[in-house]
Amino acid sequence: MRKGLPAGFCISGHAGISEAGTDILCAAVSSAAYMTANTVTDIIGAKAEVSVEEGRMFLMVSEKDAAACGVLLRGFRLHMMSLKEQYPENITLTDTEV
Repeated sequence: MRKGLPAGFCISGHAGISEAGTDILCAAVSSAAYMTANTVTDIIGAKAEVSVEEGRMFLMVSEKDAAACGVLLRGFRLHMMSLKEQYPENITLTDTEV
């Protein structure tokens, strides 16, 4: 959070429901994360730091673009909260202020 606005996310790990490549929860999280990152950078046109590695994705929007991306990032968090309700032992959410 940056001045009360969501500024990005970091997802990592494996949900552990089934093997890598066949895990529906990992697929749901990854799909939502890629959609969010692509919308931030390619549709909104926000300046953002994005990195993708095996089992990890990080996105942080610039301070000047945080307001423009806030609704989308809040929607991403809401989606992750909904998945956590369905799979409470497989997802951990942590809010961090920057």
